[in-house]
Amino acid sequence: MSVTLHTDVGDLKLEIFCDQTPKTAENFLALCGSGYYDNTLIHRNIRGFMVQMGDPTGKGKGGTSIWGRKFEDEIRTTLKHDRRGVVSMANSGPDTNGSQFFITYDRQPSLDAKYTIFGCVVDDNQDSSSSTLDALESLEVGKKNRPLNDTKILSVTIHANPLADPACIQ
Repeated sequence: MSVTLHTDVGDLKLEIFCDQTPKTAENFLALCGSGYYDNTLIHRNIRGFMVQMGDPTGKGKGGTSIWGRKFEDEIRTTLKHDRRGVVSMANSGPDTNGSQFFITYDRQPSLDAKYTIFGCVVDDNQDSSSSTLDALESLEVGKKNRPLNDTKILSVTIHANPLADPACIQ
């Protein structure tokens, strides 16, 4: 299963790991399908580290799951923050997942076993997710690593893609 996040700076296609992290995938896909992420700010951006989004308040403190409460981690030892483009749930400690998520700009082994990895950024012949990730990383930021100019997820497209290439951006 995959989704495309349509942002102000381009499209990001994400492959979602439904088999490895079913509860997290269910939450993320349901939020995508309901329009929850539409017109939400990309609220945290740290070059060389990660970009964070998914908070409807735009402040980095809000957001909830489809169950109306925080939900448990799905940490898998086989999934690592070992490359650019790893997609993980943001949290404030163990078992505090809601709606916020982040995408890594580089390998981040210090995040392993602390955040549920549920997807990765993928490129195909019809889009250039890596270029969009580059554009996000180059955004100028101010206090609290917030982009100086509002940058948003405009909308999300969900794709049923059983033949998706499992190779993530390296």
